[in-house]
Amino acid sequence: MSSEKLVRGIRRWDLVAILVNSIIGAGIFRLPSEVAALIGSYGLLAILVCAIIAFLIILCYAEVSSRFSSTGGPYLYAREAFGPVVAFEVGWLYMLVRMGTFAANLNIFVSYLGVFLRSVNEPAMRITIVFIVVLTLATINTIGVRQTAVATNLFTIGKLIPIFVIVAIGLFYVRPMNFSFDPVPSYTSFSSAVLVFIYAFFGFEIALIPAAEVKDPQKNFPFALVASLATVAMVYVLVQVVCIGTLPGLVTSETPLADIASNLIGSFGAALVVLGALLSILGNLNIGLLGGSRIMFAMGERREMPVILSRIHPRFKTPHVSIALNALIIFIFTIQFSFTTALALATITRLLVYASSCLSLIIFRERKNTPEARFSIPFGVATSVSALLLIVWLMTNVDFGAVGLPIVVMATVGLVFYYVNRIYRMRTA
Repeated sequence: MSSEKLVRGIRRWDLVAILVNSIIGAGIFRLPSEVAALIGSYGLLAILVCAIIAFLIILCYAEVSSRFSSTGGPYLYAREAFGPVVAFEVGWLYMLVRMGTFAANLNIFVSYLGVFLRSVNEPAMRITIVFIVVLTLATINTIGVRQTAVATNLFTIGKLIPIFVIVAIGLFYVRPMNFSFDPVPSYTSFSSAVLVFIYAFFGFEIALIPAAEVKDPQKNFPFALVASLATVAMVYVLVQVVCIGTLPGLVTSETPLADIASNLIGSFGAALVVLGALLSILGNLNIGLLGGSRIMFAMGERREMPVILSRIHPRFKTPHVSIALNALIIFIFTIQFSFTTALALATITRLLVYASSCLSLIIFRERKNTPEARFSIPFGVATSVSALLLIVWLMTNVDFGAVGLPIVVMATVGLVFYYVNRIYRMRTA
């Protein structure tokens, strides 16, 4: 297969950096105030609940991913567990939503950039900046997966330093009287807060897609998944503690971390946080392009998308056609799509993708002809069932009125595309 020609240039700690980058995006710079507005200091408990949910799902992924070393991630797992039709739908929906999410985050990047460059609000300047960012990231991804990993490491350091600086300084100024646990929030408010913040724990699955470019993925994926979640959970809890403890007007703050930095350090601190947000978003975008293009590559490799998407650059050993097409669609999406719609679609679709992967763990354990797991979690079936029940619980809190129809339309279009492509392959075989 074409994936055998790819270079395994992503090492263990590169993988941890990729996972941290794929999880920590723009959300941490805004979500603390939204969660505080819903349930106040109980936001800390909501974060812990989110961490538990994410941990159960990640445990399932740790075992399932240890069975495979090929490109595809959730698409590959669904293909092995449920067959090509379900796998195509998983890959198709995930691919489209990744592009939409990329576009949404890139629009946030442009907005943050406006702090330093006011002219970004002009249509021509905005389009130019979007084009430059997409072209730069596409070039990095094309010239080599090792270069992509190095860029990701730098983005990870760049995004974490400002956060750690604010947390380290802010902890000395935390006021215990700012924490109030009375009254106890209602079930509806608490579950809504969990649904809001769970998005900040999403995105890890994209790092599992380029498995054919990871050194010893069956061993390194489980380690990197657990290590990255522990890092992210610690960062989120500390950030929320500092936000509640040092910012009395947290519930009305549009940029809580920047406000805290401005109060504690001055204008330099606010600029530092904005820079951290820009680097955070860039790192997230870089991983989005890496994973999104590899989904295209994996589906092209199995002839479920045009086979040209599985081509590998003879010099750089990267799927350059998939990267170029992914970048082009992202550029168009960024100009056309709104942030809110993209996030709502991403939340529901990711929950569906996670459900398919968690269910595949049970199927793989029951079958005898599936690849052997190099990492087995204790009480695997019980863990999978628990994760599925929690996913269902999260889904019950989603407003399907706004996004249900677009998802059905996208799934239907994908199904039509799959069978038309299948008929075409049969006739040309």
